[in-house]
Parts: sequence; structure tokens; C-alpha cells
Amino acid sequence: MRTLALDLGKKRIGLAISDALGITAQPLEVLTRTDRAGDLDHLKAIIRNMNVTRVVVGLPLNMDGTAGEKADEAYEFVELLNGELNIPIKLWDERLTTMEASRILLQADVSRKKRKKVDDKMAAQLILQSYLSANDTKT
Repeated sequence: MRTLALDLGKKRIGLAISDALGITAQPLEVLTRTDRAGDLDHLKAIIRNMNVTRVVVGLPLNMDGTAGEKADEAYEFVELLNGELNIPIKLWDERLTTMEASRILLQADVSRKKRKKVDDKMAAQLILQSYLSANDTKT
């Protein structure tokens, strides 16, 4: 049972995938956004080719837990996915994952140029690992 995680951004979508047992998360790729149809086609191909049975979308809540403009965009994207996919789609609180990804990469002394390329997929990996750790994904 593979789970795909999405870290949504205006220009890019970070992607991470679980192992087949749904225990660990690995960074997958960064999708440079084109348009909704192109983004959806790319995601559908990954879902089909990697036998994904669930999608987790990062929900960027404000620090006080309220939903702002970015959270509204995530809700809209999930609605779009629900209309296109026949698998469960979950929203997952992603507060601080991008900052955590940047901190990890800084500690690893990764250059600023390289960090931009991996920040998004590492944030998706952190979202997914948090989800997997908190949920029994076998149900």
C-alpha cells in the first residue's frame, strides 16, 4: 500500500512516496507546475505507475491552527483531485515542514542552489513520515 505525499506550492509540488509496507517515506521528485491539466496528468501517471493507494496533501495551517489563503488553495486542490482520482485523499497538517527541511539541509551544509531543488520534496517526505507515523495505514 503506497502513499504519495504532496507539498503544494505555487511554482512547484514536492512529492514523496512511502515504501510498499507504508512504514517509511522517501523523497520522490519536485514537479514544476505548468497548468492544472498537466499537473494532474503527471500525478495520475505516478499514481498508476507506482501503485499508489492513498494521497496525502500538506495542509498549510497558520501557527494558531486557523486556515488561511494557502490552506484554501490546498482544499481546492484536494477537491480537484477527488474529482479525478478513485483513491482516498487526506489533508495533513504541514506546519513547519518546509522550515524543518531547510534546517536539515543547512545542517548538512547543502548549498543554497541545491537546497532549492530538494526543499520541496524533503518537505513532502516530512509530511508523509508524520502521517505514516501517526496513522495505521494498513486500514
